[in-house]
Amino acid sequence: MEPLTEHRLVSGPVVYGFLRLVRVSEARQEALVASLAEYCRSHELELSGVFTDREASAGPGSVAFTGLLDVLALPDVYGVLAPAASHLGPKAIAAERGRRIEAAGSRLLLVRRSHPACPPIASSTAARRHSPGTTRLLDAES
Repeated sequence: MEPLTEHRLVSGPVVYGFLRLVRVSEARQEALVASLAEYCRSHELELSGVFTDREASAGPGSVAFTGLLDVLALPDVYGVLAPAASHLGPKAIAAERGRRIEAAGSRLLLVRRSHPACPPIASSTAARRHSPGTTRLLDAES
């Protein structure tokens, strides 16, 4: 544990990692665990363990996720850390797992949040506005 700004050793909030690794190499697994550990280090969190779901057909109540829910019931557990929402499973399963994590009184922390596929499109009226300091050539000729 590194000292905080106050130069005192303070243990950070306890989190547990969750990874869904179906047909993933050992090197990829190690890299993902290292990324969770680095995220915790930089955000002053304490990574106490990582639960790994390796079954493609595992539903919301898989063995790994049930184990995760068990540790969330322990005192002083802040939340669950995952590289992305996809590590909780397909969308329907991920949504259910997210609800169960919240119901346990814990937070779900994602290292990489999902971004919209396309940036929002400006309305046509906003696209036609000009800033007060701009001059258009057509206006200058009239």
